[in-house]
Amino acid sequence: MKYHPFVLPFSIGLAFVMLYIIGMWTFWIIRLSRREQKIVWKRLFSLRTIKAMWESMMEGLFHRKIFQKNPLLGYMHMSLAFGWFMLIVLGNLESRIYPHSNINPPYYPIFFEFFRHDLSPLREYEEIFTFLMDFFLFVVISGICLAFFKRMKSRILGMRKTTKHILIDRIALTSLWFIFPLRILAESVTAGLYNTGHFFTNFLGQQVIYNLPLDQLYYPSWWAYSFALGMFFVTLPFSRYMHIPAEILLIFLRKYGVKEKETHSTFTKIEVSACSRCGICIDSCQLSTDLNINDTQPAYFIRDLRYSQPDERMRETCMMCMRCVEACPVGIEITAIRTNERKEHQLWGDKNYSYINGFSYPKAKVAFFAGCMGHLTPSVLKATLKLLDEAKVDYTFIDKDGSICCGRPLQMNGEVQAAKQLIDKNNTLILQSGAEMVVTTCPICAREFKQNYHLSIPILHHSQFLLQLINENKLKVNKSDLNIAYHDPCELSRGLGITQEPRELLRKAGNVVDSTKQTHDNSLCCGGSLGITNTNAEQKRTIAASTINQITNSETDVVATACPLCKKTFSAAQEEMPIKDISEILVKSLNEKSNSTLKQKKINEEIVTA
Repeated sequence: MKYHPFVLPFSIGLAFVMLYIIGMWTFWIIRLSRREQKIVWKRLFSLRTIKAMWESMMEGLFHRKIFQKNPLLGYMHMSLAFGWFMLIVLGNLESRIYPHSNINPPYYPIFFEFFRHDLSPLREYEEIFTFLMDFFLFVVISGICLAFFKRMKSRILGMRKTTKHILIDRIALTSLWFIFPLRILAESVTAGLYNTGHFFTNFLGQQVIYNLPLDQLYYPSWWAYSFALGMFFVTLPFSRYMHIPAEILLIFLRKYGVKEKETHSTFTKIEVSACSRCGICIDSCQLSTDLNINDTQPAYFIRDLRYSQPDERMRETCMMCMRCVEACPVGIEITAIRTNERKEHQLWGDKNYSYINGFSYPKAKVAFFAGCMGHLTPSVLKATLKLLDEAKVDYTFIDKDGSICCGRPLQMNGEVQAAKQLIDKNNTLILQSGAEMVVTTCPICAREFKQNYHLSIPILHHSQFLLQLINENKLKVNKSDLNIAYHDPCELSRGLGITQEPRELLRKAGNVVDSTKQTHDNSLCCGGSLGITNTNAEQKRTIAASTINQITNSETDVVATACPLCKKTFSAAQEEMPIKDISEILVKSLNEKSNSTLKQKKINEEIVTA
């Protein structure tokens, strides 16, 4: 016997979800731009496909990124995905090895325990299959238990907050949670009646529920299991679980080189659908941890973007610090999507930038650009210029008089055309200078130059350039016993991937002490982000003070940063801990003799009190 009516809910649900997924994949691929389609077809038969398959397995089944950051949470996700996958694979193998069962309907391996009670024809494989099926069923149910506890006490699994789901997500989640307990019930009842199963289901059937009316529970339990499967499949396309098929397609497209554009596109829809709303982004967001704003994080923003339209508060309440991008296990380009959404709701108007015309500067090998925040933190500017002069660098200060913005704040807030005017003017100044490289103290400017200026010369942050000068013996600094806590600016670490150069530079002048795991690409934002406009000064100070407390300890003498905006924000938030730019620390260490303890102490005092 290979059929019973109870398989209908499962079969209908499976047919529906497969047709929907195939249809959506086809629709998305057709709607890609001609250029993107050419890229996909060109790279389809290449190593990129193998790499995409490998990543799909590592992330889709093993949830590697979550595992690396939180093993228990990673196990919860892995046990559900990999455990279910193995049950499907083993079920298919078992049903095919069974004599005269080479060609089976899709439901047959899923309900094999119902259709075949005597597994002796499997011979030596019987013990292996029954054990493995029970083992992976146990693995899955352990994951279900952890998921349930996460809903009740999320801190047990290392999460401060979990996502508040909408109705369709709750229905899908409930059906998913019921699938495997109902499978255990059905297979345990079967084991109680026919002595099937192994250490798990056989024990439950023969030792735990044997006193129940098993013959009356037999068919209802299999019907309930089939109905739970069918319900999950029917709700999957409209719920958070659409991330399962969407993430697979997203991985392949990314490997082929398809990226988020400067406006919403088909790729955006795929990324939005690939969000599982796991809530990891909530804990990584300092608006949540420091200000208790828990409803504008990417999990909610992307959900609103998928189902409706994010309102102004949802669009604007984000520091664009990219901590969520780094934490996202799917790797969704959240800040790019939010920026594009802001563009679509920007009230365009003419901007008058006539004041930027008429500037010109002498030619030099290095074009130095201070940027807006560089001019607003004169101590950083003064220290950097002194270091350039000390090293006898041939440079021209291209925004010395005009203080022309690089355009990034406008870009982040969706004012693309206004930003373009500034970019064009700065490009002209840089090209007219004949410079062989651009150096800036501002990570915001550096990232904007790299991403949107399309210059053919190197763009260096001053931490990179100053380290280069020291390594070439053009600058000589003294190493003191100063204990320095270095803060990684968002745009420098996550935006540009520059984390080692500032530390190496500071080690030339003192001792760098990282007292927290919130460093490098997992660093904390200073709170002064130009990407958010609806937080007040007190809220910014709260975030800044929290960050200072987390990156320092009792032995810290000074906090060093490599961003003028970070320095300005930290300094305004508290007065107890000295805040210095890396250039200021280096200036105080110039030409001092390292063999004098008295002079070392003097250097430390000057750095801290300057």
